[in-house]
Amino acid sequence: MALKKKRKVKKAAKKPAIKKKVSKNKPALKKQSTIKKPAIKKAAKVEGKLIGVITHYFPHVQAAVIKLKGPLAKGDTVKIKGHTTDITQIVTSIQIDRVDIQTAKKGDEIGLQVSSRVRQQDKVYKI
Repeated sequence: MALKKKRKVKKAAKKPAIKKKVSKNKPALKKQSTIKKPAIKKAAKVEGKLIGVITHYFPHVQAAVIKLKGPLAKGDTVKIKGHTTDITQIVTSIQIDRVDIQTAKKGDEIGLQVSSRVRQQDKVYKI
């Protein structure tokens, strides 16, 4: 058998890598135009002093349970304001444990006769 002669294959010469210039300074950022955000409606300020929050409503007797943060008496004018509620009325009936009372103090949880439906978390203001 004849010996085959190996051919020498020429390898392509490697080209030297080209280094790119990297600037050390950061490019200046483009100034973005200021976009105005839509105005958020703030809750209208209710006249009077906040005296309580509705904690429950009994629809069959139209009575609300109020946790008082201030004093309240029969004859006072109150405003009940909430997401869908806006009632102004004179206090005609106040009860604690189903007993009629004339005045209630801060911290009491009272039952109050209301003229229309109210909801939990509605605010009660004394006008």
